Amino acid sequence: MAKPGAAPTESHVQTACPLDCPDACTLDVTLRSGRITKIDGSKDNHITSGYICAKVRGFHERIYGDDRLLYPAVRRGAKGKGQFRRVSWDDALDLIAEKMRHTRDTDGAESILPLCYGGSNGFMTQDYADAILFRRLGTSRLLRTVCAAPTGAANMGLYGKMASVVYEDYPAAKMIIIWGVNPGVSGIHLMPFLKEARDHGAYVVVLDPRATTVARQADLHLAVRPGADLPVALAIHRHLFEEGLADQAFLDQHTTGAADLRKRAEPWTFARAAEVSGLDAGQLRGLAERYAKTSPALVKCGWGLERNRNGGSAAAAVLALPAVAGKFGVRGGGYSMSNAASWDIDRTWLADAEPPTRAINMNKVGRLLTEPESAPVNMLFVYNCNPVAILPDQHRVIRGFEREDLFTVVFDQVMTDSAMYADVVLPATTFMEHYDFARGYGAITLQLGKPVIDAVGESRPNSDVFLELSRRLELSVEGDPADDLEAMLAVLGHLPEQIGNDLRENWTARPPYDGRPVQFVDVFPKTADHKVNLFPSHLDQEAPLGLYGFQVDPATTEFPLALISPASDRTISSTLGELARPEVRLDINPGDAAARGIEEGDSLRMWNALGEVHIKAHLTHLLRPGTVAMPKGVWRRHSANGYTSNALSPDTLSDLGGGACFNDARVQVERRDVGARPTGSRRPPPTTIE
Repeated sequence: MAKPGAAPTESHVQTACPLDCPDACTLDVTLRSGRITKIDGSKDNHITSGYICAKVRGFHERIYGDDRLLYPAVRRGAKGKGQFRRVSWDDALDLIAEKMRHTRDTDGAESILPLCYGGSNGFMTQDYADAILFRRLGTSRLLRTVCAAPTGAANMGLYGKMASVVYEDYPAAKMIIIWGVNPGVSGIHLMPFLKEARDHGAYVVVLDPRATTVARQADLHLAVRPGADLPVALAIHRHLFEEGLADQAFLDQHTTGAADLRKRAEPWTFARAAEVSGLDAGQLRGLAERYAKTSPALVKCGWGLERNRNGGSAAAAVLALPAVAGKFGVRGGGYSMSNAASWDIDRTWLADAEPPTRAINMNKVGRLLTEPESAPVNMLFVYNCNPVAILPDQHRVIRGFEREDLFTVVFDQVMTDSAMYADVVLPATTFMEHYDFARGYGAITLQLGKPVIDAVGESRPNSDVFLELSRRLELSVEGDPADDLEAMLAVLGHLPEQIGNDLRENWTARPPYDGRPVQFVDVFPKTADHKVNLFPSHLDQEAPLGLYGFQVDPATTEFPLALISPASDRTISSTLGELARPEVRLDINPGDAAARGIEEGDSLRMWNALGEVHIKAHLTHLLRPGTVAMPKGVWRRHSANGYTSNALSPDTLSDLGGGACFNDARVQVERRDVGARPTGSRRPPPTTIE
């Protein structure tokens, strides 16, 4: 025990970050008298390399912030007013269990919808204890398609999610194409490897509507029109096939469907692709010619290009490039996307199979809650997700959450936009307060994250809460873990022996292929025939115009501007959106602003048929003409009338995977008389829990 007046004791604890980022950093956390005072990167992880992003460096502001949920509470005012009454955990869980039981018995279990996404991404915080509860209860199933669904469908269809090029091998490449991703804010630990590659003479190309930091450092930036990545990739394919630059020996030995891809690419000349994409035909030709002759050449396919009606086919066409051009078989050559599947870990710790209940695409939640085509959803259980902030067609989502006959539980770390509409709020622990597994999908890493502080307030881990609800609903069976610690041990016991032993002894597992696989040397496609399927028939049948079919831009004379919502350096999706930040503004090209009489800092009305957003203008040459941008993940508090870019995003679906089409929002913008009465909702009121 410290003597009176003695300085507080300081200690350091390591854990791992499981948040939705490719890097899965190892963290060095400084504690003083049991309280976090500093979060930094550990030098024990060569990818983290002693530094981390500003988002996680300030994560203790969330842990101890004013918006942190500390106690269970029930609503005592109108939905959306943020008025709650504190209750005990027993009272809250009794109420939830009773509502679940009543809803199941009265309306059927499929009228209950678990609504979640990837708030933590660990093996324990998602698809374990929660799946035990909802699968046994027989609720509706959620298709988690708000992100990565089109690219995932393309990657699975072509390669079976083969392991891809890791960060460490970027310096071996002589040409790197960064397509639809901004590692300057998402996956920052790629940046030093990109710099090393450039220092070694690599030619770097970036395709992005914005001149991001990595684009400004590149040798060539192509500011492609949103939704037009597919014609660009197909024009490169056409050039490879027509000019005899396709690697026919590789195509014959390792692929199927090349003839079908060639046929779909044939109409896309550089001139036609340039007209549709807003790029220069000569630059497209130069890109194709350089790519054909350079080795090793690497394509980094991101997730930004999927957020539109052509997203799946665009990703497939980009991922097909190294197969057609013959770029595999050398270190630094091929493609780079997600390495999450590299461990070949099946969730064998979850014995319950998914029931054959109805599947609901999460992008349609707003429409489902307000205009159900079949049995309505009468109970929502929201966790690892902030749907009011992140789902498209925000007006419908809010109207659905406002339904008095909809019983809504929100289980989260802070008072989110969604929690404002809850009937019951439950306080969740952060990854600093519970066990979890952090799996990188840039580098091939797998770590065991451990709690570094006691739970703040009365917050509880996901495992504890979902297991307790299973017990109260009499759904538990022998062998279920009792709590978070037993759940962690159960996962360890089901992992391959070597991985489990590594995690027990060192908190980190040795990666397969020594962590640096060379495609078509160490790893091959995980398709049924172990070949690249360049034209999967099931994807061709799924796409409205067939695989690689191009759907035209939805812009109209009335709504000509493409609204995009790129990731920022402030949030991870909407996580951390409660923290203080500079004023959110709408990026607009000076030419588009001048045509509308808009100057820097003007208050704007941005609108389309779905609604409007009130926000100030920021003029920037870093954004291509015809495009405006508002950051992804902002909350309702960040605009003058309480709506985000998602209020203007349609709930239409991408060609593959049923993904979201955020970047298909087409809008108009004008100066707004700030003295005029605003339309729509105001910012949400402050929360009170008494």
